[in-house]
Amino acid sequence: MSAETWSDRLFGGFRKTSERLSENLAGIVSQTRLSDDQLDEIEDALILSDLGPRAAARIRERLSGERFERGADEAAIKQAVAEEIAAILRPVAKPLEVVAFPRPQVILVIGVNGSGKTTTIAKLAHLFQEQDYGVMLAAGDTFRAAAIGQLAVWADRLGVPIVRGPEGGDPASIVFDAVKAATEQGIDALIVDTAGRLQNKRELMDELAKIRRVLGRLNPEAPHDVVLVLDATNGQNALQQIETFKEVAGVSGLIMTKLDGTARGGVLVAAAEQYGLPIHAIGVGEKIDDLRPFDPDLVARVIAGVA
Repeated sequence: MSAETWSDRLFGGFRKTSERLSENLAGIVSQTRLSDDQLDEIEDALILSDLGPRAAARIRERLSGERFERGADEAAIKQAVAEEIAAILRPVAKPLEVVAFPRPQVILVIGVNGSGKTTTIAKLAHLFQEQDYGVMLAAGDTFRAAAIGQLAVWADRLGVPIVRGPEGGDPASIVFDAVKAATEQGIDALIVDTAGRLQNKRELMDELAKIRRVLGRLNPEAPHDVVLVLDATNGQNALQQIETFKEVAGVSGLIMTKLDGTARGGVLVAAAEQYGLPIHAIGVGEKIDDLRPFDPDLVARVIAGVA
């Protein structure tokens, strides 16, 4: 896939966010500095675009010190906004890399049901396959037969092995079997699906703690990654999920999905500013190659509407 089409899809995905921002910036023409009223308007526009109060305040601060030599028109303001968003996003843009030795690298994938978790696992597997890594899947979300079935369909489609058990089975024992099988087969990356129930946090914490204990017996370094899948259409609720899962599961990084046409893509910036967790990849659609490593400069330009 060419970079251009990925950019086009990103622009499509963040269109509502950038349009909302543009509407609020339209008509701002100023001398070399913006007035307090104009800065207030811009800050409000950023918050309405789901960038969150902290990021909005930081961008406002940047704009208040900015001297616009040719006058502050919409294009100049957008450029300054893009630069500050990029400064927020660059420190968290970290691709998920397979570096574990000994192999496999064990990646626990967590997220609430409906966040696109299972599909994201398949896309992640595909991304690793493109880099010539051997991949195995483990169906650790044993509470939903549909999740096990869906993951099995993806494994078949991708041509990768899967370790699964019966519905209602013990996730930790499935993970144990999967790590043993992956080690024996020389697999590079083992991607583990986990239950997405947040209604009973204690149960989920206990289950994940048990998985960690089992993994620790096989490889003290595992899990190497605990990746939280977030649905961008949830806007500010996605931030609440980060808060909860950080406490419950020790999240080490994020993947943001469903950025296709949502008005809430700005939550990516809010998450980066508030939590500073690595953002490994973003997804802009349903196709298998719709997940790509996170490019902070491109995303910053897209959100700000700078072509």
